[in-house]
Amino acid sequence: MSDNFYSYNVSEGHGLAHDPFKAIIAPRPIGWIASQSNDGIVNLAPYSFFNAFNAAPPIIGFASVGYKDSVSNIEQSGEFCWSLATRNLAESMNQTSAGVPSDVDEFELAGLAKRASRMVAVPHVAASPVSMECKLTQLIQLQDALGKLCDSWLVLGQVVAVHIQQEYLEDGTFNTVKAGSIMRAGGPGDYFSVSAQTHFFMGRP
Repeated sequence: MSDNFYSYNVSEGHGLAHDPFKAIIAPRPIGWIASQSNDGIVNLAPYSFFNAFNAAPPIIGFASVGYKDSVSNIEQSGEFCWSLATRNLAESMNQTSAGVPSDVDEFELAGLAKRASRMVAVPHVAASPVSMECKLTQLIQLQDALGKLCDSWLVLGQVVAVHIQQEYLEDGTFNTVKAGSIMRAGGPGDYFSVSAQTHFFMGRP
């Protein structure tokens, strides 16, 4: 094996100061997920394992390490909302990651106003430039290569309504740079933001 590569077997540990996995699979969009319990308690939490998985119908999803309030609420209600985390909302987003009791409303904790949804009962972040209302399609407990269940849950939802602030639409195209989207990277608290300097276009062959 070439000495140019640092290689390790995952089962034996990486031997580094920080697990490189999350830094390599990065940057990742943030799943800023709002959910609501059957008792009407609203939860808002960010998830770094998040992405889009289908276009027609649009399906987005996130994975939760541990059966947390978001997963429990979504399993109960069959609904959730995603809101885009941006640079000017980064501190508020970070506050909603705090480990607090299930009866605490993270919208209130972070000083965020709620905006009512039109297709689901769950509200979304009013200040976010984009929010999506979703209906649960699949809730899957992940398993390893030997079939052993992991303490991680994949939540997939079909987008049934989208809200985009008008100022971020230019000639019918969403301006990602103007919105100031942020993404999660590796390390204990590393993030990236989108900038015009890193943009390039490449058409399909």
